[in-house]
Order: sequence, then C-alpha cells, then structure tokens
Amino acid sequence: MENEHKNEVTIVDIKMPFWSIVIFMVKAAIASIPAFIILGIIGSVLSMAMGGFFGPHNW
Repeated sequence: MENEHKNEVTIVDIKMPFWSIVIFMVKAAIASIPAFIILGIIGSVLSMAMGGFFGPHNW
C-alpha cells in the first residue's frame, strides 16, 4: 500500500551563527586540498600520456 498523502516541506530560514559558518567554510576549504592534489596528479599523468602519444615525433 502506498501513502497517498504527500508531505511537502519548505525551508524558509536557517538561523546559524556567523562564526559557525566561517569555521565550517574554513574546514571545507582545508578538506578540499587533498582532492585538488589528487586531481592535479591525475591531470599531470593524463597530460604526459597524451603528450607521449600525440606529441612531436622525430622520425
């Protein structure tokens, strides 16, 4: 049996202290650093591979 009534929720306001938001954003920025490092390594490897395959050949 499925519920025929839909429960819809609309969020109007979120009350959160300013410094709590600042601390959260700083933590999110610090947490993103390893992701950027990993993406940089993957991009470098792909760039080297493409350069090796499609780069200038001295035949």
